[in-house]
Amino acid sequence: MGIHARTSNEREMRPGGVIPEIWNRFMKEGLPEMVPTRIGNALIALYTDYESHEHGEYTFAVGARVHEGAEAGGGLSLWRVPAGRYWNLVTERGPVWQVVPAAWKRVWAESGDRTFQTDFEIYDERATDPSNAVVELYVGVR
Repeated sequence: MGIHARTSNEREMRPGGVIPEIWNRFMKEGLPEMVPTRIGNALIALYTDYESHEHGEYTFAVGARVHEGAEAGGGLSLWRVPAGRYWNLVTERGPVWQVVPAAWKRVWAESGDRTFQTDFEIYDERATDPSNAVVELYVGVR
């Protein structure tokens, strides 16, 4: 459960991308604490509703895991991560603004078998210090 916006990789490569804006809004408004029936402390970044492939639009969301049956409200939306095969990548330790894009560059270079259905990142206790973080990526594959 969290907040979201539509974007594309092309839009995110230019100044004014929505991903940093969504993260800033989520943290600034204290939304992590507002997510009802939250499970744990990890934050989730979700990439879903792909229009086509890496060049199409997709929905980007930031939120947290919630208990089954939770209902969205207060400007929050709810998504279900589908069961499937996911390639799990763990970033190097470092500034989140460097290690996460580096991991996605690896995905773009090495994964020709993506489903472009749902991908997500987990920001758990290893990412509490954004300047010295480890983040896990899960990329949907066939």
